[in-house]
Amino acid sequence: MTPSEPGPAPGAEPPRRRRSPARARRVEAVDRFLRPLPGARPRRRFEVPPERGERPVRPPGPPPGLARPVQTGFLLAVGVGLALLGWWVLANVGPLVGWVVTATFLALGLEPLVRWLEARSLPRPGAVALVVLGLAGALAALIGFVVPRIVAEAAQLAARMPGLVDDVLGSRTFAELDERFGVRGSTEQWLQVLGGRVGADGDLLGGVFGGVLGLGTVVIHAVAGTLIVLALTLYFLFSLPVMTQWAYRLAPASRRARVQELGDRMVRGVGNYVVGQACVALLNAAVALTLMLLTGVPFAALLSLVVALLAFVPLVGGVLAGILVSLVALTAGWGTAVPYAIGYFAYLQVEAYFVSPRIMRRAVAVPGAIAVISVAAGGALWGVLGALIAIPTAAAGLILVREVFVPRQDRR
Repeated sequence: MTPSEPGPAPGAEPPRRRRSPARARRVEAVDRFLRPLPGARPRRRFEVPPERGERPVRPPGPPPGLARPVQTGFLLAVGVGLALLGWWVLANVGPLVGWVVTATFLALGLEPLVRWLEARSLPRPGAVALVVLGLAGALAALIGFVVPRIVAEAAQLAARMPGLVDDVLGSRTFAELDERFGVRGSTEQWLQVLGGRVGADGDLLGGVFGGVLGLGTVVIHAVAGTLIVLALTLYFLFSLPVMTQWAYRLAPASRRARVQELGDRMVRGVGNYVVGQACVALLNAAVALTLMLLTGVPFAALLSLVVALLAFVPLVGGVLAGILVSLVALTAGWGTAVPYAIGYFAYLQVEAYFVSPRIMRRAVAVPGAIAVISVAAGGALWGVLGALIAIPTAAAGLILVREVFVPRQDRR
């Protein structure tokens, strides 16, 4: 700009740079690609209806049941029939309910990671995709490096099992128990009865084919269930905010804010508990594997997987894992079992007072007795899945008891 040319007026926009022809063509091509097709319409979404500002005021009067007894009795009968129909449907679609519960459990467990990524200015689809890719990579690494070792050690354990059984049967302790309680005779009688039942079931060829067909059915059901659980987990992760919003709209408007607060706390508490307990279990298994490799405990990879599964149960899970691995280490001698037991139970003290309180500080605290009772009840009712979801369910119940039931009782 020369001194004779006037400058831009104060407050005026600066002159825009002219785009180069190549840049303009690229921008035009991108706009043409993103432009919707002629006549195309976006798919309608099932959205949450907006809340109404005004609430209808009901005039005072007698209860509806007293004013219309016939209608009330009919509705009660219909309600009982629908309840029985729902119970029959749930009893006949048990695997589907298990798949839905498993997917919900996994989605709630992965939700804290998704929220953590969303707090870092990452959109929810990208956060879900990143979490799923990370989980898939971890599973692929586990299958590629750990599973073959576990399978090999399981085969070795199966091959050594007859020798271990013979050693136990020939030990002095078993002989003393046999003299007092007759353990050997009852065991042989049970095996004879079992063999008689197997022999009376039919011919050998039919049994073989039945076993093959049954195994194929189990494999197909397992693959189908895994795919359905993965698909439902992805859907729940993507649409969890919309699902929770719909659930909160089912509550009365006067209590909706309180229900939303408690629901968000329950979702966060359950998710934080799952993530925290998973971290504690993985750390426990890593320490146990290191100690087993240092002390020479046999079947270290297989036993570390057992330790990781048992460590999901707080308080008693780690103790049971330590006792089980110590008993297996006795097969290699006292010089292997004693150092491992000392190191592992010393780590359990460190975990109880230093590691677990820091990892689980954002989760709901579940007392030990309630945790043990919940796991036992869940395992008895629904097997392994019930045992896994029992403690998060108990944590959600504790939130309701502490925030709803106890304050209500205090006001009376």
